[in-house]
Amino acid sequence: MSNKLFEQMAMLPAGLIALATAFTVTSCGSSEYKQYANDEAKQVASILRANDCLVCHAENAPMPFYGNFPVIGPIVKADMEGAFHYADFTALVEALEQGQPVSEVDLAKVENCALSGSMPPAKYSHMPIHWGTNLDDEEKAVILSWAKKVRKERFATETVAEEFANEPLQPLMKSLPTDSAKVALGYDLFHDTRLSADNTISCASCHDLGMAGVDRHQVSDGINGLLGGVNAPTVYNAALNFVQFWDGRAADLKEQAAGPPLNPVEMGCTSFDQICEALAQDKEFTKRFMEVYPEGYSQSTITEAIAEFEKTLLTPSRFDSYLMGDKNAITPEEQEGYELFKKNKCATCHVGVNIGGQSYEYMGVTKSYFDYRNTGLTDGDNGRFAVTQKEADRHRFKTPTLRNVMLTYPYMHDGSITTIEDAVRIMHEFEIGHDVTDAEMTKIVAFLKSLTGEYKGQLLQ
Repeated sequence: MSNKLFEQMAMLPAGLIALATAFTVTSCGSSEYKQYANDEAKQVASILRANDCLVCHAENAPMPFYGNFPVIGPIVKADMEGAFHYADFTALVEALEQGQPVSEVDLAKVENCALSGSMPPAKYSHMPIHWGTNLDDEEKAVILSWAKKVRKERFATETVAEEFANEPLQPLMKSLPTDSAKVALGYDLFHDTRLSADNTISCASCHDLGMAGVDRHQVSDGINGLLGGVNAPTVYNAALNFVQFWDGRAADLKEQAAGPPLNPVEMGCTSFDQICEALAQDKEFTKRFMEVYPEGYSQSTITEAIAEFEKTLLTPSRFDSYLMGDKNAITPEEQEGYELFKKNKCATCHVGVNIGGQSYEYMGVTKSYFDYRNTGLTDGDNGRFAVTQKEADRHRFKTPTLRNVMLTYPYMHDGSITTIEDAVRIMHEFEIGHDVTDAEMTKIVAFLKSLTGEYKGQLLQ
């Protein structure tokens, strides 16, 4: 692409090139950040501002004057749009300046840029008005030092081996705190069809624990044969997501558990009073329930019990053992696949202990996924927009966990991709702009196989 840009620039009138040159800025290389010698966070913020990162990585960033020039204008506009779709660093920079926590995904993306030297793109940094906008070695060192410190303090799990403490992916914790009595009730409620209007659908109908927490349908079957609008994500490890549902409309597992029973397409109840009345007919279960919840049935108590059970659905894998220090837990090919996973920027969105589930990401950063799919748009394609009504959130979705990904097909929010190879290819092509080779594919898929975990001591199938 950069060669194309240079060729096109060569076609511009000499006077235009001279005009661009006259506006040359060299903001990068500034030593302003050094005034914050005792505050790495403010140093990083200063570096990002001085290097004009927010020129592209921010919502409604003003178009530079040359964005209106013929030939290069459309390229500039497309690049700015793609940059914003990949990362909006506005909140990151503000958090750094104000001493507030930053997201694990923003940390990973900035760290990756420093490690790879990928930002800004050559076609940007080599333009006459932006010569000198690459991070220098000292700036990279500051960013990497800050990222390592923050990851160790906020994101590294207690189970990680010291040598892997700075990895963008982290091993599972031993467990999450739960109340065993509530867990037992939640297990029963999770499998109880009385949460649906016609006693045919339970939580387990779409989130089958024997099938990696999904139903392996493109979209799930609901009450009266109705079909859902998006693919059902896995319930395993869902407690580690920063929000629930593809569009993030539920803040936690308890709020999520309240959604499907009242959804007219899914379980079809008109209220939780209807569910409470149905459960109350079961004298034995009601006695057990009131021993744990003396206040009795309600939306709050029912959903809390289900959420408590779902907190137990953690699935430790061979890859977790590797990050915990067992070098033989994964094969050399799987290790190579992991290195490619990081090199190809997969680990900037699929990060942390859940290997995903920590951010909203735009579907189709480098080219239109929906044009490729060519089936027309649905309400399910709106993503986060359905909640915020912000146009910038259209087609943004909560990133799914990659734990047990070999078993949670079909893939994507629309369930339209049936094989892991196609999913990997599409993610590289549409999110990264990289054509994955057959050799890379083999190694990356091998790594993904190492993420298949165990539940109650049994490998998921």
